Amino acid sequence: MAVTVVVGNPKPASRTLTAATLVAKGLRPDIEPTVFDLVSFGPALLGWGDPAVAEAVRTVRDSRLVVFASPTFKATYTGLLKLFLEQFDGGTGLADVVAVPVMLGAGPVHALAPDLLLKPVLTELGATSALPGLYLSDSTFQEDGVIERYTDRWRPVVSALVAGVEVTNHA
Repeated sequence: MAVTVVVGNPKPASRTLTAATLVAKGLRPDIEPTVFDLVSFGPALLGWGDPAVAEAVRTVRDSRLVVFASPTFKATYTGLLKLFLEQFDGGTGLADVVAVPVMLGAGPVHALAPDLLLKPVLTELGATSALPGLYLSDSTFQEDGVIERYTDRWRPVVSALVAGVEVTNHA
């Protein structure tokens, strides 16, 4: 089973990347996630057919669990993440993927952003988005225990969802 982290922060090696990786490892501690820091693709995300982007899309499509993460930017997720998500077919592009929306921000005013803004596009692309989105304080997530509480609570659900996807695909 593959676990992947997709980070749409325009800053390389960001706190968003750290947080998303912690979420993935907390939900599936038995699997080292593949990580795509989308900023590393640069202008390749603007067109279609770039080999590195196409490989990332294949990896995400073949994953069973994907954490999609973005800082809160202009009250929503970044254009960088949007450009990457545009590479997937609507309705089926993320079929058989359990997707977890994660967003970081400076304060609680955008706490619903993962569920109101990011989750709908993941669902539109065919992902199973059964878990609530996770909003994190970008300045306290490493010590406030929110990631640990979230992953402890939802780890069994992720295991069941992923097992269901694998049974469906191999039946």
